[in-house]
Amino acid sequence: MRDFRDAKAMAQTLREALHAKSVAFTTSESQELVARILGFRDWNVLAARIKASQPSATLANASRSASAGAGIPIVPMRDLVLFPHMISRIFVAREKTRQAVERAIVGDQRVLVVAQRNGSDDHPSTLRALNPVGVIANVIDCQTQVDGTLKVTVRGLQRTGIVRLTDDGFLAAEVTPIDDERGQSTEAATLSRAVLNAYQTYAKVDFSALPPGSKVRFGLPSIGNPSLLADTVAPLLSITIEQQQQLLETSDVVTRLERLIELMSTGHPKAVG
Repeated sequence: MRDFRDAKAMAQTLREALHAKSVAFTTSESQELVARILGFRDWNVLAARIKASQPSATLANASRSASAGAGIPIVPMRDLVLFPHMISRIFVAREKTRQAVERAIVGDQRVLVVAQRNGSDDHPSTLRALNPVGVIANVIDCQTQVDGTLKVTVRGLQRTGIVRLTDDGFLAAEVTPIDDERGQSTEAATLSRAVLNAYQTYAKVDFSALPPGSKVRFGLPSIGNPSLLADTVAPLLSITIEQQQQLLETSDVVTRLERLIELMSTGHPKAVG
């Protein structure tokens, strides 16, 4: 049985079938339709999901380059903390950040997304202006808007610590990867179940009762990967940027899960829908 990983072949089959009936469909239109049929918002999101499901050399290459101290273009964010595996659309207007994204696109498609310490800072160009931990991310898509702003879709890959900054017309960083601790421990597995239960209560959603098309939007990963579960839940909570950053900087998975449970027991959920 075909699933979302066969989406490209499904889109091609759909286009050919419609063409045989004298219905003209572009490749892009057939891909968008297949994405919606499979329950995804659009083709970009589905393409990222396909890429994430495949054995990928991208993360390994990112880690090797980071370890080697290669400078990675920086995308500083005023109001967003990106987590590993998270897909997000961001808007880039600042000139130096535009140059950083453009350099990444002609290079290996990687940027370092990191939250600023002060959202009102228009020129965060020092270590003090940025948080010490960000996420290496793939640039999945980039479109130029009418006003010149870049709409960039990124997918988080790995927690990364900033070693030092460089500036060659755009801000870049030499970085070091941050590995998870206690991610496969018995305690992490136990806490994963507690986090999943707590989130369903927090968001007031019974995932088992949702229609198939909606489960893709609200579904959470298996408790078999505690670190991924924690990083998927974290951006869904109504918490401050500072609290999200603290979770990102927590490499110990057990501590991260415990903190999530604490936040959900005292916080207020976002509206789900």
